[in-house]
Amino acid sequence: MSETIMVTGGSGFIGSNFIRYLINNFDVRVINLDALTYAGNPENLHDIETNSKYKFVHGEIQNKKLVLEIIEKYNIEGIINFAAESHVDRSIMDSRPFIETNITGTLNLLEAARELKIKKYLQISTDEVYGSLGQTGKFTEQTPISPNSPYSASKASADHLVMAFVNTYNLPAMITRCSNNYGQYQFPEKLIPLMILNAIENKKLPVYGDGLNVRDWIHVSDHCSAIWAVYNKGKIGEVYNVGGNCEKSNIEIVKSILSILGKSESLIQYVKDRPGHDRRYAIDSTKIETQLGWSHEINFEKGLENTVKWYIENPQWCGNVRSGKYLDYYKKQYEES
Repeated sequence: MSETIMVTGGSGFIGSNFIRYLINNFDVRVINLDALTYAGNPENLHDIETNSKYKFVHGEIQNKKLVLEIIEKYNIEGIINFAAESHVDRSIMDSRPFIETNITGTLNLLEAARELKIKKYLQISTDEVYGSLGQTGKFTEQTPISPNSPYSASKASADHLVMAFVNTYNLPAMITRCSNNYGQYQFPEKLIPLMILNAIENKKLPVYGDGLNVRDWIHVSDHCSAIWAVYNKGKIGEVYNVGGNCEKSNIEIVKSILSILGKSESLIQYVKDRPGHDRRYAIDSTKIETQLGWSHEINFEKGLENTVKWYIENPQWCGNVRSGKYLDYYKKQYEES
């Protein structure tokens, strides 16, 4: 087998899709280290859990001793770090877990990678570290870091740590920053799955403010191929932006979902805007396209239709992730606002 990679946070939305992408397409062994917090779901990888190329380890990246043990036990050659607290609303409610996971956890991984001489480290970041755009322009890799939420500030801090380890210790590390993902297995606190599931059940669809906040959308499968391209062909010490070249306002997304499901727009309910809500994001992917030969393939309209179909066809998964703590959070976030 060519390589053994540790993927952290591999039971979450993007991480689980990435692991499945690797296992199904490449001769790579994957060790998945995941704490299984509310958004980490072992059901996301149920179809490959007995695959000989896959191994799950339950634990936190904040536990450096465990990280070191895993690297040595499985002869890890590369680390791809997805592990993160990632929801802006939750970071506004309580920022401490974001500091502990996104900053301290990343530091532990970087120190372990340095101590045990990992061949390659890839940090999965976000376009949110750039802050908010005006009506024109796009984020490039040279755009100054300017986070506006505790979540994006914690991810920006982690990015700075990665680059500090590259420049100070010659750690062979890189960073990707991606726009908004959508697709199968996404936890339903995020816009698209939340709206799909509410609409299916004829519940109100809570839309922040005027609904005109704009994001660049990319299907998670395209993001996975971009990550693998950077891991294999990217230049050490570089940042690569990943986007879908598909700007949509929140209200456009919501109305598209209602149209696909044949539901009335009367289900839309505008709610109080969240603090520090960035108005617009847009990614310039020229660098990864020209230097690494990557490009996105999935058309948004078709991708959204397939995503809606997936949630309709997987009611058990949806029911399991929407129980318990998630319902408590949903009530506090939307019904009490």
